[in-house]
Amino acid sequence: MPADTARRALKEAATAQPAFGGITDLRNHVSFQLEGGTQGVGGDLRYGVASQLSVRLGASFIPVTVNNALSLPGFQSTNSASVKFYNIHLLADLVPFKGIRGFRLVAGGAYLYKADGGLNVIPTGSYTYGSTTVTGTDIGNLNMNVSWKGIAPYAGIGLFRSFPGHVFNINLDLGTYYLSAPQTHIIGTGLLADNYQLEPQFNDNLKEYRWLPVLQLNFNFRLK
Repeated sequence: MPADTARRALKEAATAQPAFGGITDLRNHVSFQLEGGTQGVGGDLRYGVASQLSVRLGASFIPVTVNNALSLPGFQSTNSASVKFYNIHLLADLVPFKGIRGFRLVAGGAYLYKADGGLNVIPTGSYTYGSTTVTGTDIGNLNMNVSWKGIAPYAGIGLFRSFPGHVFNINLDLGTYYLSAPQTHIIGTGLLADNYQLEPQFNDNLKEYRWLPVLQLNFNFRLK
């Protein structure tokens, strides 16, 4: 084998990526991942900015509505509960140990442009109190809504590699968002019209509910 051919072969062997080990230098690599988990479904575009650092920009959505989920003994109603969390997030993934490429520290934040939990109750029965009978129409409707809209910092860890070694891989995110202080809004009609006065107490009862845990599975496709 000529000397220059031998030197070229040795150089290629030294710089080649392991067949199953994946990328060892993240710089300038690009991937797109589809995600699903506790923050909903969505997607991220990831870019390697340094040897051990990548950033990703994406969005996630949770649109869930359940009808007649609430049952109150002795009280007839139709009701619906909904959860709608829509966010745009920017996260940075740092590989702290060169020898453990599948472990990442993740930090960043999201803007939750919709972050609501709601309950709407429409009484349907008739109720007699002494000589007085009231119907569902007399009682009125009740709508309660809680919003965490705003900026939410994020911290967590990632498992498995940021970029596929070839075309595709799967990785995990485990962490939490710290949400804005919740704000409640109560609207009632009929006999329930005065329930708006409960808003301050409702806010106080929910003030500790500011953590949104994230357990997310990512399907990651290498673009570059």
